[in-house]
Amino acid sequence: QPQLMESGGGLVQSGGSLRLSCTGSGFLLGGYAIGWFRQAPGKDREGISCIMGNDDSTQNTDSMKGRFTISRDDAKNTVYLQMDNLTPEDSAVYFCATPYLSYYNPICTDATEFDYWGQGTQVPVSA
Repeated sequence: QPQLMESGGGLVQSGGSLRLSCTGSGFLLGGYAIGWFRQAPGKDREGISCIMGNDDSTQNTDSMKGRFTISRDDAKNTVYLQMDNLTPEDSAVYFCATPYLSYYNPICTDATEFDYWGQGTQVPVSA
């Protein structure tokens, strides 16, 4: 079963930046769509962005366009989420996920389209 691992989270001040990483363990990410989601306490899981496995095209949630950027480096078996101009409202646990099928283009905002999930990384943003 594919395993994903997020890293790069941690406390950041409002206005700051972080780059999260999603790495495959025993699993090559190349050819698979990878999505980033977040979940704040008491709220539903929210789709942020995803990058496709067939052409590296990306989809981003409108509310986060311009601040969050997804990219992939298949040579490092890693997908990144660059987050800029963070606010306390961005505080959440951030997850990466992938569908079961390679070269499948999921609906990026629909968590049910993704079958394998990492454990998440905490991103608290202080005011």
